[in-house]
Amino acid sequence: MEQPHENCPCMETCPLNRAMALIGGKWKMQILCALSNNGALRYNRLKRSLDGVSNTVLASALRELERDGLVVRREYLEVPVRVEYTVTEHGAALLPILDALGDWSQSVS
Repeated sequence: MEQPHENCPCMETCPLNRAMALIGGKWKMQILCALSNNGALRYNRLKRSLDGVSNTVLASALRELERDGLVVRREYLEVPVRVEYTVTEHGAALLPILDALGDWSQSVS
């Protein structure tokens, strides 16, 4: 009987592969941490907190995080329109896992 993760992490159906797709890339974890540490942030404030990210990359990463249910975008109908980003409950559940992964990485040096 074949194990469900026998060829892990390369298999497309592997849960680890899916998780890495959700948070992979240079900026997604930094965006999640910035929003977690600072609460709701407007786009420009978030961009200033992420040293070196371009508008194109930040907008794309935010769209992906929103699509995957890790970040929520709220638009307030004011003049001018105000848009804020926050971590969802699903995204917040990921943060202790990322903390544990960071702790693990320090032990492998």
